[in-house]
Amino acid sequence: MSEAPAVPRPGSADVVHPAGLDLLVVPPRARTGWRVLPARVGAMCAVELQKLRHDRTELYTRAVQPALWLLIFGETFTRIKAIPTGGIPYLDYLAPGIIAQSAMFIAIFYGIMIIWERDAGILTKLLVTPTPRSALITGKAFAAGVKALIQALVVVVIAALLGVAMTWNPLRLLGVAVAVVLGSAFFSCLSMTIAGIVLTRDRLMGIGQAITMPLFFGSNALYPVAVMPGWLQAVSKINPLSYQVDALRGLLLGTHAHLALDYGVLVVAAALGILSASSLLGRLAR
Repeated sequence: MSEAPAVPRPGSADVVHPAGLDLLVVPPRARTGWRVLPARVGAMCAVELQKLRHDRTELYTRAVQPALWLLIFGETFTRIKAIPTGGIPYLDYLAPGIIAQSAMFIAIFYGIMIIWERDAGILTKLLVTPTPRSALITGKAFAAGVKALIQALVVVVIAALLGVAMTWNPLRLLGVAVAVVLGSAFFSCLSMTIAGIVLTRDRLMGIGQAITMPLFFGSNALYPVAVMPGWLQAVSKINPLSYQVDALRGLLLGTHAHLALDYGVLVVAAALGILSASSLLGRLAR
């Protein structure tokens, strides 16, 4: 008898798939290690900004308060010259502080949004994805920074219309943007950390209102540190808002500033805030 013809083995290496079907047959390799974090952070940041694109009301309403600070408080104290500002008009001195204040006011209540996501079941769905918790928090923190940056732009325009002598150097403005984003990232993480502790919107709203003005008045946003009483100077030195204001004032007005120290404190504060909020995210989702 003659031998039967050989049957080709399944899965032979000679099988060639069309180029267009390669991704359907062999899935792309998943990102691993450190490469996954930037992608996840970018995705979370994009999701947060999509919400802003659909509802811009918050930006318009929050522009009212900094405008009133500059128009009423700034103009009045410029006339009476009651606060020593090193030879610059008080309105110019105040503008960077109001930029920092408006950014903080946006970020400090960011925890309310994550509690709402918990109540709507969104947070639970996010936590079962492969996205690291640190990436979720970082994405939300930097989304808060971008929202604060838009708010800061509004304040800069108002200040320019009032005649504040600010620099328009692109590199300095880039430094201003970095300071605003870092400061907002810290305060949004502080809010999300408090949310992980108190667990309810009402409690978070009360605590947020209780700490916002002390943080503002306990900084150099309205007056120099030198005119503060000793105990308030000590508070100012541990207040990240003071370092943010110092950086903004030095970059926008050209006054003396400790930029290396300012950015160092802001980076460390933002990193600690992300770590703290990430550790409490699971508790919030229970």
